[in-house]
Amino acid sequence: MAKLNADEADVEAVTRCFGEREGLGHLRATKRADVITLVSGDIADPFAHARLRRVSMSHWQLEMPAGSGSRWQATPFRGPLPDVLALLVDSFGWTLAAMDF
Repeated sequence: MAKLNADEADVEAVTRCFGEREGLGHLRATKRADVITLVSGDIADPFAHARLRRVSMSHWQLEMPAGSGSRWQATPFRGPLPDVLALLVDSFGWTLAAMDF
């Protein structure tokens, strides 16, 4: 089965979600293939906070950084994009905090 890539509408939905929440204006969303990564900081050297992987047409899985390396750990949380974003912000908001560089 072919992967379903993230598209610009998905990135816009993520960006809109952060625009509606106080204190998340430092975040931006980038996409690559089936993943939307939530980053902040310098464009040349961004800090990755979390990422969302498209697993079906309407479901996304939350992934979190595994330590200080570039590895990612899948979480058991998956569902429609708005639901996964709400879970991330409401339950794991500390992972989205602005980093002092």
